[in-house]
Amino acid sequence: MNRLCQILILAIALFATTLHPAQAQDATFETPALNAGLGPTPDRIDRRTPRAAMASFLRAADEEDWAAAAHVLDLSDIPANLQAERGPRLAHQLYDVIDRKAVLDWSMLNDRPDALQTQGNDTEAMAGNPRRSLLLRDLSVGLIPAEIRLNRLQPPGGGDPIWLFPAQTVRDIPALHGVYGPSKFETALPQEMREKTLGGLMLWEWIGMPLLIAASVLLGWLVHRTLKMAWRRANGKIATGILRAASKPLIIITVTSLIWWVSGNIFVFSGKIDVFLAPAIAAGFVTAILLFIVNGVEVLLDGLIAPGEEVDLTVAEQAEARVLATRLNAARRVLVIVVFLIGVGIVLSSADLAGSLGVSLLASAGALTIILGFAARNLLGNIMASLQIALNQSARVGDRVLYKNELCHVERINMTYVQLRNWDSTRLIVPVEEFVSETFSNWTLQDPEMLRVIKLRLDSRADISALRRIFDQILVDVKNEDMGKNLTQLDGSSVNVAEHDAFGLVVWFSVPCADPNTSWELSCAVRERLVAQAARHEAETGQPVFPVNLPVGAG
Repeated sequence: MNRLCQILILAIALFATTLHPAQAQDATFETPALNAGLGPTPDRIDRRTPRAAMASFLRAADEEDWAAAAHVLDLSDIPANLQAERGPRLAHQLYDVIDRKAVLDWSMLNDRPDALQTQGNDTEAMAGNPRRSLLLRDLSVGLIPAEIRLNRLQPPGGGDPIWLFPAQTVRDIPALHGVYGPSKFETALPQEMREKTLGGLMLWEWIGMPLLIAASVLLGWLVHRTLKMAWRRANGKIATGILRAASKPLIIITVTSLIWWVSGNIFVFSGKIDVFLAPAIAAGFVTAILLFIVNGVEVLLDGLIAPGEEVDLTVAEQAEARVLATRLNAARRVLVIVVFLIGVGIVLSSADLAGSLGVSLLASAGALTIILGFAARNLLGNIMASLQIALNQSARVGDRVLYKNELCHVERINMTYVQLRNWDSTRLIVPVEEFVSETFSNWTLQDPEMLRVIKLRLDSRADISALRRIFDQILVDVKNEDMGKNLTQLDGSSVNVAEHDAFGLVVWFSVPCADPNTSWELSCAVRERLVAQAARHEAETGQPVFPVNLPVGAG
């Protein structure tokens, strides 16, 4: 029985080893020799875990003990007789690069010798497995990026594994330092200016950053003034439009170029500033280029296709122009959404936000999507509602709509709001999402010919036949005037007694209109003449037309 138990235990152990081969043995890299030219490792240098190795390196660097910091580098590619000379210099250069380009994620640098990732689930490849290499930062140097890593090495001759910056990273240190290390301007500054002060920033950074901001604002203002003078002197609508469209992109790209050049050649800021400055530079270039594309396309569409600002889209003859203007709005919405998505993708990939920030929350695409979606939910909702209107054309540019008892023309369908022109030429600005969610009446979407009904409360003894003759004569007079083009065939008119009660009669006078966009003004003109003629008829004949002493609320 004991023999059977032993066999079962051995089988289970072998099975577990097969399932988790990485856990059956320590994950390390072999090295033929380890810093033989540096001498004994100081007691202050602890390389047993990734966190201890990085902490030892940073502590020695802060105290400028570069000989001790060199013991965290794998110098196996350097001859032993040169390691004591070159090791401290390479450690100093590596610290400069890390200090300026790598904000460390200490949650990744855990305090376990095997760097076992204890967080995560079975969908993450390295969850529950020991690690032998940790990527701290991926920096571009020429065509091929260089990696700053910590590797777990097995010293020759046995002993416990240790964590070091590997030989591959050490080989790239001079090139990395040439690109991301201190500039010649900084190295020429007095030592007092390069001392760490408040917030871990050097004194020159507290002076240089405000100077850079001031220079950027001044340059942006100069470019704006220059472009403003240029478009005032430009001839032609398209040339002026292109200059206006290029104004903001040129300002952005000029200011961004200044910051990019200064931060790479004069002020090479430390990581606490660069972690925000690098994404801002990437966003500036991408925003300028994409904004120029969007603005340029809009100017070309307006100049070559769109009906133009001087065209009145509310008249009946501009029905096709209304459709064209609305379709152009739809095309612009699609263009802006596509450009926005492309720009966000380029900025996120080029700026490497997750790598530079070193924050696991931002590295999660799901969490980043939730954050952006929550912050921009109203903006995105309005953009999608604007696109919905432009595509289904429930309200087109130039249409007359009755929105919340306000009779308006749709003047503009912008990205986030609809601009309505009221009958008294005041403007009503409505968020697109609210406009879509409300019920409104679009008069222009009806048949071109429509009836406008004038409802009047009359005395019960009023002569309806006489009023019908007066109404017909008014329509004939209007037909012979300039506004007569807004009337259709007069045989479509009618006079009907719609209601009768103790207060009198409610009579409907139907006006046949040719265009919904002018029907309200036409009916107002007819109403004015009808009331005046009815009052004159009442005075001349003595027959009552309008009720006398009508109770409040009876009209």
